[in-house]
Amino acid sequence: MAIILKSKSEVESIRRTGRIVADILAELRMAVRPGITTADLDSLAVVALKRREARSSTLGYIHEGCSYPASLCTSVNDEVIHSIPGSRVLQEGDILTLDLAAVYRGWHADAAITVPVGAVSAQARRLIAVTQSALDRGIAAALAGNRLQDISRSVQSCVEGAGFSVVRNYGGHGIGRSMHEDPAGILNYVSPGYDNPILRPGMVIAIEPMVSMETFGVGWMRENETRTLDDHWTVVTADGSYTAHFEHTVAITEGDAEILTR
Repeated sequence: MAIILKSKSEVESIRRTGRIVADILAELRMAVRPGITTADLDSLAVVALKRREARSSTLGYIHEGCSYPASLCTSVNDEVIHSIPGSRVLQEGDILTLDLAAVYRGWHADAAITVPVGAVSAQARRLIAVTQSALDRGIAAALAGNRLQDISRSVQSCVEGAGFSVVRNYGGHGIGRSMHEDPAGILNYVSPGYDNPILRPGMVIAIEPMVSMETFGVGWMRENETRTLDDHWTVVTADGSYTAHFEHTVAITEGDAEILTR
C-alpha cells in the first residue's frame, strides 16, 4: 500500500474540485422529479461540468476492459452503484443515487447522494436517513491516530443497529491526482486481517457507505449479495432490495476530518 499524503496546498486544490462536485450535485438534486430520465440528469451534469471548466472522472474510465460511457452514475432502487444513465424514466416512489466524480486542474473529488423521487415509502426515507447517518459516523471516526477500520466499525454499527445491512462488495478509496488511490478498499464493515493503516494528516479519502434494506442472515456470502448486469457496469442487489449510497471526499487533519465535497 502506497498512501500519498497531500500538502496543505494540494488539499486546497482538491477542495476546489470538491466544491464543484458539491455544487453540481445540489443542482442535480433540484432537477430530480417523476418523469425525468437518467440521461437527462447526465446531460445536466455535462453542461454543469463544462460551465466550471471541469470534466468527469468517470467518462471513459476503464475497468476490466470496459469504458464507462457517461459523466454521472444514476442508480435507481435496487441498483447499488455504477448505473449508466439512459432512457429510464424516474417514477414516483423511486429512490435515486447520484454519484459524481470530477477532475479540475488535475485533482479529483468524489461524492454521492441518494434522493427520493416524489413521495416515497417511510421505509425508503428511513433507509436514506440511516445511510446519511452512517456516512456522518464514518467521517467522525476519521481522526488522525485512529485506524482505517475505525471508520468501518462506525459505519457498520450505525447501519446494523438500524436493522439494515452494508453492501460488502464495494467501499471507499483514496483520492487525489487519480480518482482511485491507496488505501484502495475502505470497507464499510470490520474485517480482521484486512489492511488497517493508521490515519495520518494529509490523507485524503472517499468514504461511501452503501446500504441495503435487506438484513442478511448469519453465513450470508458476499458473492451472493450483488450481481453485475450485462452492461458490465450496473451493480444490483441479488434479492432486489432497495439500496442507498452517500459519499464525501474528506481530508484527515490534526483535528476533525474536513469534508472537501460539502
